[in-house]
Order: sequence, then C-alpha cells, then structure tokens
Amino acid sequence: MDRVDLGSDGPVVPGSTRLADHTTLRVGGPAANFVVAETEHELIDAVTGCDERGEPVLVLGGGSNLLITDEGFEGTVVRVAIGGIKADVSTCGGASVRVGAGENWDDFVAEAVDREWSGVEALSGIPGSVGATPIQNVGAYGAEVSQTITSVRTWDRTERTQRTFPLTDCGFGYRTSRFKREPGRYVVLDVGYQFTLGSRSQPVAYAELARRLDTQVGARVPARLVRDTVLEIRRGKGMVLDASDHDTWSAGSFFTNPILSADDAGRLPEGAPRFPMPDGSVKTSAAWLIQHAGFEKGYGTERASLSTKHVLALTNRGGATSADLVRVARAVRVGVAQAFGITLVPEVNLVGVQL
Repeated sequence: MDRVDLGSDGPVVPGSTRLADHTTLRVGGPAANFVVAETEHELIDAVTGCDERGEPVLVLGGGSNLLITDEGFEGTVVRVAIGGIKADVSTCGGASVRVGAGENWDDFVAEAVDREWSGVEALSGIPGSVGATPIQNVGAYGAEVSQTITSVRTWDRTERTQRTFPLTDCGFGYRTSRFKREPGRYVVLDVGYQFTLGSRSQPVAYAELARRLDTQVGARVPARLVRDTVLEIRRGKGMVLDASDHDTWSAGSFFTNPILSADDAGRLPEGAPRFPMPDGSVKTSAAWLIQHAGFEKGYGTERASLSTKHVLALTNRGGATSADLVRVARAVRVGVAQAFGITLVPEVNLVGVQL
C-alpha cells in the first residue's frame, strides 16, 4: 500500500521532562516527576514512596519497548540506571555472571563476546536495558535470554520485599514471563547468567543466520562472527539504533508472531510460514501476514509509517505523535484480521494508549 492520509493530532507539547527524549520511538509527553535511580536503594525507595502515596509509577529501562501517550505520565517515572557486572569464572564451571538492571543490553553482549562468554552473541544489537530483557524473554535469531538466565532478582511491590526467582520459577515462554503476566508487580534489580567459556558460539539455530554465515543450522562458529553478522542483518532491517536513520526510530518489532492452534494454522494460506511449537501449537510470521494483507514497507504517513526496510517495525519519521503511530498500527491490525482472521498482539508496551 502507498502512504495514506490517516490524520494528525498536531505536535507534542513539551514538558519539563519529555518522555520522547527517553524512548527509542522518540514519542511521549511530559512526566509529572522524573527520577533517575542509580542504586538499588534509590530504586526501591522511589517506587515504594510512590506506592505508599498511591501515586502512579512507570519504571523505565532503555525505553526501547514503549509507546507512551502524547499527554505524558501523571505520576513518577523512575529510570533504572543500576550498573555493574560481577563475574565468577572458572575453567570447570564457566562464567557465573550478575548484571545490574540498568546496564545497556548490547554493551553487555559485546563484553560477553570479548570475554569469551558464549550464549548471547545472537542477541546482539537489541536496544534497551538488561533488566527489561527477562520481562519479554527477549529473543532473536533462534536465541532467547531464558537460555542463559539462571535467576532474576526483583523488588516485589505487592509484598514489599526482595524476591529472587530461579530460572524454573520465571515462567518463561515466547515473549513472555511471570513478570510480564503480573505487570508492574516486580521491579528487576539484577539478572544472573551462566555461560560456557570459549570463542565459539552456541549452535546456530536460525536458518537465515546460518545462510549468512555460510554454515548449517546447529553449527558452532566464532562468536564474534555471529555478533558481527547479526548486527549486519539488523542494520539492513533498520533494527540497530542510528539517530540519522528514521527507520531505527522505532520500538523494534511492534507485533508478536501469532501462536495458533493446529486447526487455525491449517487454515492459513499455502505458503504461510508455520513453525511447530513443543506444545503442539504453531507459530506463524506477523511480518508475512502484514505483507500479504497488502501493507508494504513505508505504509503510513509522512510522520509515522511502517519501516521502509522491515514491515514489522512501526517508525517515527520525524515529529510523530503517539496518535499518529496508533492510527498506523490500528490500520495494520484491522487489515490482517480482515484478511486472515488473526488479531495481532502488540509486543510493545502501551502506556496511556490503546489499539
């Protein structure tokens, strides 16, 4: 589809702290209060204080998975800036690592590759903070963070105590976790990982990546080569942050890949991707559905559109409001539902807006 006139609500009115300046979509109105928490004590105090006052609180990591209303947030936004990487490394046991929730995720991946901690190299180039990755069980190119996480330490806002969840209690699934299923309850303080040692990657698990590496699925290759190749692929799709490239003014994949029953998957058109899941369900491709419902790269307006490189990303072309982006997302979701009877589910967290 070509660009269409979906309307506009005008520019965002800036406040003292514009949330647009703290999100990768570069959209969002002012925060009533904005706190940067550099220590666990500061983070817990800020969140607990809001809870005791009955004040709304928005915990913000890297801002890479958020679409925030143009009206902003009438409460306190707490940006998590807890840093630190602590490692216990042995030739027998590998690397046991704990990482502060505010560490930049891709910086951590780069350090893991440098230190020959094998396991997260395929997750290179993903924007955001370490503390946000367990919530979504972030994944790409055949890897998920749950494959290396050993525990997640949190502040439980309901019980008002620290709670550490071992891997088996995190409830990880495709783009979900117990932390996502109980939204707002748990504030991540740090994340524990276990890595094997060595310069080679974990087995390559994604066909596109294997092709680009000129190898086979299941092969192990230099981890640095995996990282470099993933970054190259992501840049080609506008999925590595670049201030000069509006295709990267996004929140990554806007919709999750639908998980269907076997019967529903059987009703998909011939040629639609089908990926069997362990529980008997079938995953299909949201990007394929969007394209085959008639939405091309760049569909939208001069201010908000699908990426010109990748239809699964919704992008700010400059000066977009949340209302501009919602209009495009709604049009895509309605079009896919009409074409295939499948309602796409946002992967992005919506704050003050609805599709």
